[in-house]
Amino acid sequence: MAKLHFIYATMNAGKSTLLLQAAYNYRERGMRVATLISALDNRVGKGFIGSRIGLRAEADIFGAQDDLFAAIKADHETSPLSCVFIDEAQFMTTDQVWQLARIVDMLDIPVMAYGLRTDFRGELFPGSKALLAIADELTEARSICHCGRKATMVVRMGEDGKAQKDGAQVLIGGNETYTSLCRRHWQRAFAAEEVYSAA
Repeated sequence: MAKLHFIYATMNAGKSTLLLQAAYNYRERGMRVATLISALDNRVGKGFIGSRIGLRAEADIFGAQDDLFAAIKADHETSPLSCVFIDEAQFMTTDQVWQLARIVDMLDIPVMAYGLRTDFRGELFPGSKALLAIADELTEARSICHCGRKATMVVRMGEDGKAQKDGAQVLIGGNETYTSLCRRHWQRAFAAEEVYSAA
């Protein structure tokens, strides 16, 4: 039976690598999959999912206005899909997460959504909040803090190396902008007790 999966983690935990490997496994067995990425993320080029270790694959782009259920249904009717993979799932709207649930429940296609759970302020992204609420399976991909503990938070660094406490929730960037930390070191960074260099 198809399920809606949410695989979440901080930055640099290998979420995109896991997605690309899983999609490759399906294709290697002759199964057709759909891969989608948020239009907000173009770090490795528009319409591509890429990982820090150099893996890269083409993907369809979705924006906040897109009906994911309608798009996948039309694609599935053209040629059956075995799985749907979503990268940067935190950028989906709540309605789009429910559209993923309809893909699972009405089309019987498994959906694997990969993304961040929280932003640099420790607050849930809208897509992540909805996925945590309704996904059938939740899986945490692990990353580590510089102290060796599990990283569960991320800080956005300013040019002074200190954690930014406000700003837009979405600012696309990588190691030059964000650092993954355990909760203890995230709190210290937010209290300006510690300075981190980007990258």
